[in-house]
Amino acid sequence: MYSPITIPFGAKMLFNTATIKPGVAFEDVELALAEMCNVVKDTYGGDKGGFIAGQVFDFSGFVSDEGSLSNSRSAEKHIAIVTYWKSFEEHEKSHADKTFLAKFSALAEMCSDSKELGYDLLWRGEPEGRG
Repeated sequence: MYSPITIPFGAKMLFNTATIKPGVAFEDVELALAEMCNVVKDTYGGDKGGFIAGQVFDFSGFVSDEGSLSNSRSAEKHIAIVTYWKSFEEHEKSHADKTFLAKFSALAEMCSDSKELGYDLLWRGEPEGRG
């Protein structure tokens, strides 16, 4: 669950931000996320459907002064779900699955907004001498 992941060149990355409704407990979101992620991992992992790996992040409230171009330093409470796939088509097929949709619907009830954007991997790197 907390082991390193390896992302092959050519992977597709889906970046989903889900804004949490005020008053929703993180424990409820965490349970819905775990169930949803397990469906993806167990049903579509590897050769079963193109899922490579994923990560989930909880927004800490930190906004970088050095890395931000706008003057706005506000952002709503949200989570980021980052998944890596062999293709966008395999991602879309998995997310149209009835079992996945049921788990995603449980998460969506706790969110006021969600947006998932797809990216092509252009570069990756690590410091020299690492691992």
